[in-house]
Amino acid sequence: MAEILVLYYSRHGSVAKMAQLVARGIEEVPGVTARIRTVPAISAVCEATAESIPDEGAPYATHDDLKQCAGLALGSPTRFGNMAAPLKYFIDSTSDLWLGGTLSGKPAAVFTSTASMHGGQESTLLSMMLPLLHHGMLISGIPYSETDLLSTQSGGTPYGASHLAGNDGKSPLTEEEKRLCRALGKRIAETALKLQA
Repeated sequence: MAEILVLYYSRHGSVAKMAQLVARGIEEVPGVTARIRTVPAISAVCEATAESIPDEGAPYATHDDLKQCAGLALGSPTRFGNMAAPLKYFIDSTSDLWLGGTLSGKPAAVFTSTASMHGGQESTLLSMMLPLLHHGMLISGIPYSETDLLSTQSGGTPYGASHLAGNDGKSPLTEEEKRLCRALGKRIAETALKLQA
């Protein structure tokens, strides 16, 4: 059974909901399962420590999760057109995996949520791809054969799934956004199976 790691950071819950939908799309593909993991918040003043299992939500990711995965879906809220610091902090700790080529040749996809329509969705998705390319991963987006890309009035890009959360961060995912999250998960799962064959 191929396992895809859905790794995310979520502050207000939108990215966590997207991660669940991406995982659902992954598990629509026979022979593939999803492993959902998150990363802890970081402190601006000192090295913070957290229990390995949070009080609620997905368990925190470890390097072993990355070693064992057949593919990776990476999600983050947008922070000034870039991924959030907690996710970047975790990725910055993966030099040992980079040196060993652990993720090289595995498929990867990205997803994000922003407060405003022009809040940097695409630049965030592109910024999330950069370390994955350094790891040698094969980036998979969403093709325009997913017709929701042509009609969405909210989130959705060919670079990856996205969501427009609104200024208060509470706007629910639209039906188009939900379908695009699932499509992204399905695409990364199908790609992983083809690469394993």
